[in-house]
Amino acid sequence: MDKKELSERDICTKYITPAIVEKAGWDLMTQIREEVYFTKGRVYVKGKMVSRGKAKFADYILYYKPNIPIAVIEAKDNNHPIGGGMQQALDYAEILDLLFVYSSNGDAFIECDRTISQGMIEREISLDAFPSPQELWQRYCAWKGIDSGIEAIVTQDYYDDGTGKKPRYYQEIAINRTIEAIALASRREPNAIGEEKRCGVSPNAKGQNRVLLVMATGTGKTYTAFQIIWRLWKSKTKKRILFLADRNILVDQAKTNDFKPFGSAMTKIKKRQVDKSYEIYLSLYQAVTGTEEESNIYKQFSRDFFDLIVVDECHRGSAANDSAWRSILEYFTSATQIGLTATPRETEEVSNIDYFGEPIYTYSLKQGIEDGFLAPYKVIRVDIDKDLEGWQPAPGQVDRYNQPIEDRVYDQRDINRNLVIEERDILVAQRISEFLKASDRYSKTIVFCEDIDHAERMRRALVNENSDLVAQNRKYVMRITGDSPEGKAELDNFILPESQYPVIVTTSKLMTTGVDAQTCKLIVLDRNIGSMTEFKQIIGRGTRINEDFGKNYFTIIDFKQATRLFADPDFDGDPVQIYEPPAGEPPIPPDDEDDSIPDDADVIIDPPPPPRGGGRTKYVVNGVDVSISGERVQYFGKDGKLITESIKDYTRKNIYQEFATLDDFLKRWSAAERKDAIIQELLDQGVLLEALAEEVGQDFDPFDLICHVAFDQPALSRRERVQQVKNRNYLSKYGEKARAVIDALLDKYADEGIENIEDINVLKVKPISELGTPMEVIKLFGSKQKYQETLQELKVQLYMAS
Repeated sequence: MDKKELSERDICTKYITPAIVEKAGWDLMTQIREEVYFTKGRVYVKGKMVSRGKAKFADYILYYKPNIPIAVIEAKDNNHPIGGGMQQALDYAEILDLLFVYSSNGDAFIECDRTISQGMIEREISLDAFPSPQELWQRYCAWKGIDSGIEAIVTQDYYDDGTGKKPRYYQEIAINRTIEAIALASRREPNAIGEEKRCGVSPNAKGQNRVLLVMATGTGKTYTAFQIIWRLWKSKTKKRILFLADRNILVDQAKTNDFKPFGSAMTKIKKRQVDKSYEIYLSLYQAVTGTEEESNIYKQFSRDFFDLIVVDECHRGSAANDSAWRSILEYFTSATQIGLTATPRETEEVSNIDYFGEPIYTYSLKQGIEDGFLAPYKVIRVDIDKDLEGWQPAPGQVDRYNQPIEDRVYDQRDINRNLVIEERDILVAQRISEFLKASDRYSKTIVFCEDIDHAERMRRALVNENSDLVAQNRKYVMRITGDSPEGKAELDNFILPESQYPVIVTTSKLMTTGVDAQTCKLIVLDRNIGSMTEFKQIIGRGTRINEDFGKNYFTIIDFKQATRLFADPDFDGDPVQIYEPPAGEPPIPPDDEDDSIPDDADVIIDPPPPPRGGGRTKYVVNGVDVSISGERVQYFGKDGKLITESIKDYTRKNIYQEFATLDDFLKRWSAAERKDAIIQELLDQGVLLEALAEEVGQDFDPFDLICHVAFDQPALSRRERVQQVKNRNYLSKYGEKARAVIDALLDKYADEGIENIEDINVLKVKPISELGTPMEVIKLFGSKQKYQETLQELKVQLYMAS
């Protein structure tokens, strides 16, 4: 067969793979992976259904050792030039952090070596001249500065549990960059800080004794930390390791899950007792520090006892000179220190970057959503009249506890801090309950309140609004705050996907971080949030995906305009250092939290409400008319920001980028064999079809939505289109059973849309499945080809002009 007639896959099998394996000596089983999907495809919401965008995959990724990728190859059929896949391969190489890039059509290779000091240089090499694994590795090591003295550290195997679980691509990058930086630092004096710290293609890697990793909530920071520790421990580069966190749940989750392979070498420091016979130590800060010098039990270890310290949620380290964070890290100053956070703290007063250095790798929420590893979201902004207009007491008015109310205007910042309006609590609870009743009353929900007092009032209001389900199980609504043992006891059940209860939890500070709530579908904001760090942490409670339990996206209901922070450039951008330490002062690991926590505390405990008559006064009033003055739904856009313009205007703008005229759109739609391919293109372009349908308020097909909104054409509902087809007497040429199949397809289209009838699996679903097996149904039309032709004709009929 002529090479021009071969498919891309045939080119791979007959030419590219033999060149890599037989000529260059790459091991087919351990060093070559073909058709590697490295993203999952963004989640798109379509009413009550979800779909995924196209996942990115590379034709080949070459590994020097498992989980140490080194090169990417993009293949094309022989009708393309040799370098036809190079631009795509370079895009993948940048994402995957790979240095060697190849394109081939089966005639030869085009190589791009990104380690060339003068810049990227491309050259053609024959099929017989593809470089061997050792040749590429030598080039890699020369660029990175890796010599024989540290090669064993860099190439140390990952932990493999035998299940086939592998780090995601961004976890691989974070792990490998960190290992390389620490290995390079091991050849030099410890604490050699201040050199160029960026790691990657340009410039080449430098040693670091302090490392900062920034990874969005839900992207597996703890698993990433485990693999880093495992490889450094197994290579004997680091022999005694301390993993620090500020919440018990973070320590226990690590010990029970990701860190479990350390087995008997691992211990958790508790009851303020030190046992120096272990190698891996997990601890709360509170368990090793205290307010008095003699209670700092970490000093029972020698200063050089630990040679690696991993600081989880390092944004929470206090900026105070006598903080637990700083005192521990300064005491073990000879140890390599790794900071992990989703939200690096960068203000004029405190800085993660100043202490740990520039992030060695950043994986953002925006990128996680785009890759399909994190859940997209929509925001419902609810404005309450008294929050916006303010409330002022009548002269001499007292609250329900007979306290004279200070005569001033109380605004949104005062609500639930200085002023409690009981009718407002009820209104908020009603709106939350309305949302759940309209969607799913068993959607896991977190309501973030101003303080413990507010969380208790909101719990009570939600109980009253959902008394039917509370009667079935009293744990339907629970308050989970630091002062409530009963509530804290239910935290694991809320987190556990298999556990139905509790469904709705009210909280204040306790659940802002470290709570791995995979199935949380609703985040409610009813507290003033001024800190970007805290805002990111709260939003992170909803970003995890759990497809097994139907969690693919989440909703935020905002009663306090906190989501204005989405518009802040700092929300999902790269962290920028703005802190400048005073001359002569050492860097300070930052935080905005209080370190004065009991040694056995499970969490940072919410402060109790101030006593009446002392401290900040909180007035409680009732009999106030409260109403919702406005409500707006906002969606997460393709650029990672909330869409602030109308969905119609946003749609028009995106449509015109793809289709200049109505004729362009109609031609593409008519020519497409599968309409869902056009729909997917629209989704990838940023067109929010679900949001558009909600705003238009009609059950329109995507075709009609686009024609109507972008090109001002009259639109038909799906049921109207079905009726038009039936009115044409189009079905009369088919036999009775074939007509029954087409009738069922039309009903399916009317209910669910065009994509579902294009899927061959529709034949396995009632009522079509009741007419026979898929093969029997297809035979009603003569053959699979005849069935497909009938389906194409049906789509022509559906979209025929009336």
